[in-house]
Amino acid sequence: MSQTDRPARTDEAESTYEAYILGVRIVERTTDDGDTVYRFEAPHHEGVDFEDPEMATLYAAVYFDVNGFQEAGTGERGVPPEIIQAGRDTLAAYFLTQPGTDVNWVASFYGVKTSKIERYVSWVRERAEKIREGAAERGVE
Repeated sequence: MSQTDRPARTDEAESTYEAYILGVRIVERTTDDGDTVYRFEAPHHEGVDFEDPEMATLYAAVYFDVNGFQEAGTGERGVPPEIIQAGRDTLAAYFLTQPGTDVNWVASFYGVKTSKIERYVSWVRERAEKIREGAAERGVE
């Protein structure tokens, strides 16, 4: 499972794992139990915890790829409309960030080899990086 449904706790030690433009960041938290979680945070987004930093940064890439989205109101198994309309590669990357999925599940869902899903993920990460670089060049912080 890549995401955790546990609410953020205030008695945890935290530090910024990755900082992006527009107030988006991944926060690394060590709980009192010694577990480490990675929380995606963005303005106007409820935030999501991940057990794996790679999934947290992939979620951030999807977020930038579609110019932001909200999961609130989509239901437990719903997908935000911004992700649906973004295309197959973005949807595949988003699926990977969801609990109970992995590259094999997503490949099976699409009927392709895992290498194609990995290629999709690399495209989403590349686009997100270009979006952030372009925004930074225009002075967006």
